[in-house]
Amino acid sequence: MSKVLMIKASPLPDEVSRSAQVASVFLESYQLANPNDEVEVLELYQMDIPLIDLEFMQAGQALAAGKSFEELPENLKQKLTTYNALTEQFITADKYIFVYPLWNLSIPPVLKAYIDTFVVAGKTFRYTEHGAEGLLKNKKAIQIHGSGGVYSNLEFNYSHGEPYVKTILNFVGADVEPTIFVEGIDHDPSREEEIVTAAKREAAERAKTF
Repeated sequence: MSKVLMIKASPLPDEVSRSAQVASVFLESYQLANPNDEVEVLELYQMDIPLIDLEFMQAGQALAAGKSFEELPENLKQKLTTYNALTEQFITADKYIFVYPLWNLSIPPVLKAYIDTFVVAGKTFRYTEHGAEGLLKNKKAIQIHGSGGVYSNLEFNYSHGEPYVKTILNFVGADVEPTIFVEGIDHDPSREEEIVTAAKREAAERAKTF
């Protein structure tokens, strides 16, 4: 039995978000093929994702210098507790499904904040004499990525979203499968149904072997 995290990073409801609609098809197909797996869906825009800000960094420095966790202010204890829980949740999962749109050639800010909770030296990667080494071995990931334009087949990819998430996942050691793209609808709105239907069809098939 595998533990699966579906990480959704769009503030839009599922009936509006095309990538979420495709993700729903993926998840339904996956669960049919893997009925005993445990699946948890994280709606990042409905969660309190801690930011790594000055307070957070100062708290880490204080703990490293010997200050006890109980000596920290309550708000910082809660922030660190939430952060650590997200780190451990990610580490204990076996498979990851990232569902998000392209925003201004990058990723939604809440997704970057979430990524910062699981890229943790000593837990998901380590430094060695040969460079950084990912520690999350035998993990599998896939992206379901929506964009209004078409970027996946350009010789020079202006999108820094999907490649960045793939790089991060590889960095911590996960094997990343080819992305399912839901793209080009804003470029050609007349093809919306065709594009979404094709992505759903791909998602249904890919989920069977994920």
